[in-house]
Amino acid sequence: MTSTEPDGPTPRTTPQRQAVLEALTGVDDFRSAQEVHELLAAEGSGVGLATVYRTLALYADHGLVDVLRREDGEAIYRRCSDTHHHHLVCRSCGATVEVEGPAVESWTSAIAAEHGFADLSHTLEIVGTCADCRAEARKS
Repeated sequence: MTSTEPDGPTPRTTPQRQAVLEALTGVDDFRSAQEVHELLAAEGSGVGLATVYRTLALYADHGLVDVLRREDGEAIYRRCSDTHHHHLVCRSCGATVEVEGPAVESWTSAIAAEHGFADLSHTLEIVGTCADCRAEARKS
């Protein structure tokens, strides 16, 4: 999640946008637009895939959802807390944990000041394998 303020006023709520936000509220991990669309379809929603893509991009721009990029470049989204945070993400199952990083914040500010930068934003995602996936791998 970036440390900047959202761009402009909160987007206008429509039934389709609300459905996308509610679909993300019901999951703990990051999901692609296609996966969010599949969640909506399973609930009988008629929200189109293009609307899901546009809504997720809009909400990411406004700080209402967090966005990460998978190794293949695909954007994945999650509804997170309102405070600035970072993520631990399991590369196997996608489980995600929000973490605060005061040391990261201090380092970011110091390195930016050293180089004359201001108006900072940053994203930190730490990718690894969660305990459950490691335990499952040991069973195999």
